[in-house]
Amino acid sequence: MTVLDYLEKTARAFPDKAAIVDEHGSFSFACLRDNALSVAGCIAKKLDNQARLPILVFMPKGKECVAAFMGIVYSGNIYTPLDIRFPFPKIQSVIDVLNPSLYVTDLKNAKTLTDNGVPVESVLIYEEIAESGNKLDAEKALRTVIDTNPVYVFFTSGSTGLPKGVIITHRNIVDYIEWAVPVCGINESTVMGNQSPFYFDISTQDIYSCLKTSASLVIIPERFFSFPVQALQFIKDRNINYLYWVPSAFISVCAKNALAEVDISCVRQMIFGGEVMPVKYLRIWQKHIPGLKAMNVYGPTEATVNITHYPVDRQFEDDELLPLGMPCGNTELLVLDEDDNLISDAFTKGELCARGACLSPGYWRDKAKTGEAFVQNPVHSNYQDLIYRTGDIVHYNEKGELMFDGRKDFQIKHLGYRIELAEIEKAALSVEGVAAAIADYDKVRQQIVMFYNTGALEEKAIQTGIAALLPKYMVPKRYVKLNQIPYNDNGKIDRRKLREEYIEA
Repeated sequence: MTVLDYLEKTARAFPDKAAIVDEHGSFSFACLRDNALSVAGCIAKKLDNQARLPILVFMPKGKECVAAFMGIVYSGNIYTPLDIRFPFPKIQSVIDVLNPSLYVTDLKNAKTLTDNGVPVESVLIYEEIAESGNKLDAEKALRTVIDTNPVYVFFTSGSTGLPKGVIITHRNIVDYIEWAVPVCGINESTVMGNQSPFYFDISTQDIYSCLKTSASLVIIPERFFSFPVQALQFIKDRNINYLYWVPSAFISVCAKNALAEVDISCVRQMIFGGEVMPVKYLRIWQKHIPGLKAMNVYGPTEATVNITHYPVDRQFEDDELLPLGMPCGNTELLVLDEDDNLISDAFTKGELCARGACLSPGYWRDKAKTGEAFVQNPVHSNYQDLIYRTGDIVHYNEKGELMFDGRKDFQIKHLGYRIELAEIEKAALSVEGVAAAIADYDKVRQQIVMFYNTGALEEKAIQTGIAALLPKYMVPKRYVKLNQIPYNDNGKIDRRKLREEYIEA
């Protein structure tokens, strides 16, 4: 099975149902397919029937963007989306690694590419190719595209800041979607409210679960997330009932008290992943929407969206962490100690590794990094059996659920102690009035630094609150109050920027 099978079946069964909705209009499933086949026909003609080549999509987030993705997939090639608002040096760094064969853009943004050295003959204008009538034969595409073909390459900077292109195949996506649809309760009546950028892998579930089930995907305009009341009004007006967002988006709604102003009881399911979701903000959502189902999910891009899930099934205190939970379907998780021995007992920490059909084939044009991250399963040497090292430190709790302890590269040694910075952040977030907390380590001055965002809470109060929960050697020495937390392109806290501006400067 490939992701094209999803669209083919749904377009036949529900041709007129809304597939992708943005603020300017909608595409039905049949319209989405027709536009995609026109895009595919022009690409196939331009590339002279070559396949499995990278094509960069440089378009505003919208229904046309999804049609461009699917057109590239129908043509047998690979898409990589980038945000039109990125500074061009960032775009160029991806181009240098990806080496795209073609670029798909719109009339408004084509000049940005050509003015920065992209050859005009490599640029396809969506408005022109979608209306060309030069449709690819769908049956031919279905015969030639197989499940080990890549669908997309998403770029992640990781801890180094250098772009790494993660390759994800049809098999990877299908394996995940076949698990996610029943477990997350997605069906033809689901109306998803998309928040994540299309270059972030949360959008993989948004797009492909809709193609499989005939659910509708409604793209929430990004500007509304700066004005949460408007975002909630948009959700209410369009009767959106399913939200899979990064925690920062859910938190911003709470910070503005928007849930008290707009009734969004239409929402029945919230899913959050990408970072830790503080319990106190989850409780605010649950208070305002009785019966709301919540699920914590976790997974690296290299393992196709998510590898663990935890449907929230009990009450937690504000100073507790939600479990990562249990493995997603057809995925095995291994917790390994420093000597690569399996850990199975409770409370012993180790690195989380994953194996299964979820694993990416590796990084685009980077065998060295691929070989470092995707390694032979140390449990045996009988045949090639790759696992992915996540770099995340976890342990099992007394219920057998996985708990997150922090990044391997966020573990420090201070005053002779090994310390997880995530533990300090957890303590800070439990202090009443703290909206965000990020711990880091200044190696030169040998001190723990706490970045925090609060209302009227003063430094002394947060320091006292942390000291009441942690041993003295873990209490931060320096405190930096931020009026605004910096976030990266994926909606995660931009730790690198904080380090550069306040520690390394």
